[in-house]
Amino acid sequence: MDASLSTLANCEKLSLSTNCIEKIANLNGLKNLKILSLGRNNIKNLTGLEAVGETLEELWISYNCIEKLKGINVLKKLKVLYMSNNFVKDWGEFGKLAELPCLQDLVFVGNPIEEKHTADGTWRDEACRRLPNLKKLDGIPVIRQEAEEDEP
Repeated sequence: MDASLSTLANCEKLSLSTNCIEKIANLNGLKNLKILSLGRNNIKNLTGLEAVGETLEELWISYNCIEKLKGINVLKKLKVLYMSNNFVKDWGEFGKLAELPCLQDLVFVGNPIEEKHTADGTWRDEACRRLPNLKKLDGIPVIRQEAEEDEP
């Protein structure tokens, strides 16, 4: 991701999938970026997103090498996160997604944490409990049971 990206000031969607990118960088000039597609690269972490933290609404970053979610909290307007087939292993890392106030649509299939808890039969319930604003998980709408009111 070289410095020439910073000339794309009016760009709203940027697709750099399948480019052997190892780190996110040089997004500073992308003042209107709403959708960033970085799937099928060699990205190991999410540092470098600060520059688009106020505008980015969708991050497509499946099929990378991401184990830790440090830095995701800067994406205050993120609604959609497609992050399948990475290396997230534990609820501690997954919990960082709760810092995204607008997150509604998450795809997390193929991460070790999802595979383990799907095998246990607990994935959907636990993921939705930890992310109460989610409307869609792994392509399936989230249906929440309304708290039943106490009957007299």
